[in-house]
Amino acid sequence: MLERPRRLNGLRHLALLVPNLEACERFYVDILGMQVLHRANEDLVYLTCGNDNLSLGRAFVPSSGEQAVDHYGFIVDSIDELHAWYHYLKEQGVTLLDRPFAHGDGAHSFHLLDPAGNKVQPIYHPAVSGQSFSSTM
Repeated sequence: MLERPRRLNGLRHLALLVPNLEACERFYVDILGMQVLHRANEDLVYLTCGNDNLSLGRAFVPSSGEQAVDHYGFIVDSIDELHAWYHYLKEQGVTLLDRPFAHGDGAHSFHLLDPAGNKVQPIYHPAVSGQSFSSTM
């Protein structure tokens, strides 16, 4: 039986679906001071404050006024650790939605479902992986 890999290095990736992508990007960049990290395409932009990663994706369904979270990501510190987590979770019988893949900006990830049906993304991202904010645990 595989042992659980090293502990995850934080919940610093959040992906929101927004009906007004351009307005939300302006808000987070111009008002809150975030920076564009990567524009994947016209419907997806990644922002950062330096130690985090906020994904804004265009929602194609009219907004009900309720927050729409597509998924959240746990940072891992290397591509090898990402693959170790994939194999460990597969052995544990976790519902995996895809296999580890490259994003095109140096990031690699895969997706799974928690028992409540939330989409979780273990992710290696060179802009935020490897950072340490606490010596606890």
